[in-house]
Amino acid sequence: MKYLILLGVVFAVIWWIKLSRPATPADKTSTATDGPQNMVRCAHCGLHLPDNEAVLSRNTAYCSEAHRVLAES
Repeated sequence: MKYLILLGVVFAVIWWIKLSRPATPADKTSTATDGPQNMVRCAHCGLHLPDNEAVLSRNTAYCSEAHRVLAES
């Protein structure tokens, strides 16, 4: 009988702890950039990268500032 009471107290404490915690959103990791992105190709080396990470110059995409300088010189 004492084990049954002890088991009931343990379950009650666990239940009380679960209810006292604030609810957390299910999906915290989603951002606005989820999903497909437009890809561009570096005019110097041919690397494909998302267009929001590309360095643009004269309507041409580069993967870095160094490649932009190399291609334009």
